[in-house]
Amino acid sequence: MSRIVVFDSGLGSLSIIKAIQKTSKAEIIYFADQKSYPYGKKSQAQLSKIIQNSIELIEENFTPNIIVMASNTPSLLLNVATRKIIDVKPPLIEAKKKSKTKEIGILATRSAIYSKGLSQYIKANNVSKNFKFFKINGSELVDLVESGKFISNKKYCLKIIKKILDEKLSSSNIDTVTLSSTHLPFLKTFLKKQYPKIHFIDPANLVAKKIHLKIKNNQNKKNSLKIFATGNTITFQRKLNKIGIKNKVNSITS
Repeated sequence: MSRIVVFDSGLGSLSIIKAIQKTSKAEIIYFADQKSYPYGKKSQAQLSKIIQNSIELIEENFTPNIIVMASNTPSLLLNVATRKIIDVKPPLIEAKKKSKTKEIGILATRSAIYSKGLSQYIKANNVSKNFKFFKINGSELVDLVESGKFISNKKYCLKIIKKILDEKLSSSNIDTVTLSSTHLPFLKTFLKKQYPKIHFIDPANLVAKKIHLKIKNNQNKKNSLKIFATGNTITFQRKLNKIGIKNKVNSITS
C-alpha cells in the first residue's frame, strides 16, 4: 500500500495529483499550506523554514511513503530532494527536444526567476550552448489561479497574460515555454488560445512517471484523496468546489 503526500502553498498541487492518479493507484494526501502562500514571493531563508516545518508536520501526521514538494520555487531554491522527497523543476530536457528555434521561455515565480538555483539548474541542463533561455516572471499569473479569477473572470485573465507575455514573446523567437509553477497548467487553455504556435510544457507527467516507478509493485486497489489545509479552510473549500472538487477540507495547524 502506498501513501503519497503532495504539498505546496495552495492549488498548485492539484495539477500534480491529477497526473499521479492517471498513472498510479495510491492514497494521496493533499496538504495546502495556504498560510504560507505565496511561495514565489518568499526569500530563500523564509522558504527554508516553511518547507522544513511542512515536511516535519507531514511526517508526524501522515507517515507517507513519498512526499512530493509540488512547487518549482522551493525545488529550485532549496536542496531537499531525497529518495523519499520528490521535487518539481522546469522540464528543460523536454523543452529542448520540442524547440526548433532553440529559444526557450521559463515561466516561473519571481523568487525562482531571480534565484541562483535556477541559473545553476539551467547551466547543469544546457548541454549545448546553442540554446537560449528567457526567464519570465509569472507571479501575477499564479495569483490568477489562486484567486479563482481563471474561472470567474476569463477576460481579465487574458488581459494579464497578454500584459506579461506579449512583449517577451514578440521580441524573441521563443517557441517553447516551461510552465514552471504548478499553478500555471490551470491557465494552459488561455495560453494555447493566445499563443497557438508555442509549446507549453507541464512537468506533472514527468513527476507522475517517477512516482509510478517507485510504487508500481506496491499500489493500492483504488485511488483515494484526503485534503488538509492551513489558514481559512472554508474559503479554500469554496475554491475547490468551483473547480469540481467536493472532498472535505480538513484543518491542520503548521
